Amino acid sequence: MSRNTTNDVPPDILDNEEDDEAVAVESGSDVEFDLEAHPGSVQRGTEVIRHFWNTLPNAPGVYRMLDAKGDVLYVGKAKSLKNRVGSYARGQAHSNRIARMIGETASMEFVTTATETEALLLEANLIKQLKPRYNVLLRDDKSLPYILLTADHEAPQLVKHRGARKRKGDYYGPFASVWAVNRTINALQRAFLLRSCNDSYYENRTRPCLLYQIKRCSGPCTNEISREEYAELVSEARGFLSGKSNAVKQRITDEMQQAAEELEFERAARCRDRLAALSAIQGVQGINTQSVEEADVFAVDEQAGQFCVEVFFFRNWQNWGNRAYFPKADKSMSREEVLGSFMAQFYDDKPAPRLILLSHEIEDAELMAAALSTRTENRVEIHAPQRGERRQLIEYVLRNAREALGRRLADTSSQQKLLVSLGQAFGLSKAPRRVEVYDNSHIMGTNAVGAMVVAGANGFMKQHYRTFNMKSEDLKPGDDYGMMREMLQRRFARLVKEEPRGAETEGHPADDSFPAWPDLVLIDGGKGQLEAARQALAEVGVSEDDVALIGIAKGRDRDAGRETFFKPGQPPFKMPPRDPALYFVQRLRDEAHRFAIGAHRAKRKRELVKNPLDEIPGIGPTRKRALLHHFGTVKAIQRAALEDLVKAPGVNAATARAVYDFFHERG
Repeated sequence: MSRNTTNDVPPDILDNEEDDEAVAVESGSDVEFDLEAHPGSVQRGTEVIRHFWNTLPNAPGVYRMLDAKGDVLYVGKAKSLKNRVGSYARGQAHSNRIARMIGETASMEFVTTATETEALLLEANLIKQLKPRYNVLLRDDKSLPYILLTADHEAPQLVKHRGARKRKGDYYGPFASVWAVNRTINALQRAFLLRSCNDSYYENRTRPCLLYQIKRCSGPCTNEISREEYAELVSEARGFLSGKSNAVKQRITDEMQQAAEELEFERAARCRDRLAALSAIQGVQGINTQSVEEADVFAVDEQAGQFCVEVFFFRNWQNWGNRAYFPKADKSMSREEVLGSFMAQFYDDKPAPRLILLSHEIEDAELMAAALSTRTENRVEIHAPQRGERRQLIEYVLRNAREALGRRLADTSSQQKLLVSLGQAFGLSKAPRRVEVYDNSHIMGTNAVGAMVVAGANGFMKQHYRTFNMKSEDLKPGDDYGMMREMLQRRFARLVKEEPRGAETEGHPADDSFPAWPDLVLIDGGKGQLEAARQALAEVGVSEDDVALIGIAKGRDRDAGRETFFKPGQPPFKMPPRDPALYFVQRLRDEAHRFAIGAHRAKRKRELVKNPLDEIPGIGPTRKRALLHHFGTVKAIQRAALEDLVKAPGVNAATARAVYDFFHERG
């Protein structure tokens, strides 16, 4: 693949990396730097960068650009830190995005690495951790699910897995969604009859469970199948997941024919059902390919200043699903830049396949392939095919990217129209960018939980949702007004401390990131709740000019469509019954109610299953497990004598005394 030699330098910054140092030095005579200029000016930012540039080594590494508050603006890697940072000190020929970034730079930090490959890996890791404003950011950062066939038990288990690969076994994936994994596991259970229960459940069975009765498990827990026969099923499942599907199906077909010839029709029927399950797995894969055994296929599309990266996962000549990502990137960036930055972050916490196919050539393809090969201990190839079946595959993925981005833009447009109508309905000067809705939930004052949901132009922003456990000792059970005051005081006191009003836009007015401050706060309640909210905001120094506050009272008989709205200093009002803004408010309120109820139920469930051992100082999970394994139940521990407690494995005299005193002091 062709590669630009200036692979460390964006094209809008530098045209020739070899001349970096000379250009930076010469620019000092062409640009007048005003040391008394505003810290946000490009001249002052350039002077700050030149100060650090003077002492930088000519070595690979990673640099961070920081603003006046110490927040990271940008993370970049370089083959030569001195040359790369020097490119920012030219004082001219920068894009608007780079100029804004330089203008906000108040300090820099550096980490040198042994190789450029290490710098690339460190850069991706820091971007995901720090989320700098001027980098391409992978918004949906949830780990992808895998199928795990365990190897740490006499009867291997077939389970869904997400996260670090700490358990011994074979991992198959990734799958695009949990739904795809569950669907495949269900079919695999019918095909191979492998257990999915955990080890504790398995070891305590005295008779087969329901899965055995419905022919989804072979029952190894109660020896319904021999160890040798179960091991053969495991081997078949491993072969099928490893790409030997035809051989596995042929073996099951031969067994079915043999059983039929021997008049063992029940065994033949089981083989027939297993073949049907395997066909179902392969039949729902969607597009498959004959020339790609294992690959991730990436395609990037850009419309209206927004980007979409569509990823398809192919393993063992099967399509294991696809997912659309919408990275945050400046609209001035090219598709190649976005795709390259996205891939570095995408593989930061997951292994790469042997082949990666791209819709666009990226600048650091060879470097990234070397980095991924080092991490996975297999040779990784990165290609942007131009012809043949692989190019047809790219076109298919690219079409999916265009369609996904088109749907998102349509949804965003509709959502923006709703925000505009909401602002007009509540008399706001402009459409709100961030809307926060507050509700609380409890039963007779117990397990009280407050909830905050957030919405913006992209819909519900679930990563910003928050729950509040009521902590005030003065709060009376069932005091909804007090709960609302505590919730808003805690939320806005922290907001005032961490994000002073106006700081989120100071110095970069063109920044379109999601704001930290809400433009509109909706309170699920009437006049009393609204007054409690208003007092809470006033106590932390937030005025009505800073945040618009609206109370929503349910209609008669709690009917949707008859809500009454309260705004400080104005008489109550209603919206027209078929107003789109009214439906939008109902959606917001229902989402807040759903989230609050869910948080309350989760807290109540934790209280119901709470173990008295959790309240004893010094009793952690290990000692708790040792006590329960030794005595069986908490009641047995409570009745045990001190001498018996000391004899429990892993329990010393001090711990035994603490447990004994805890139960006997309680009477």
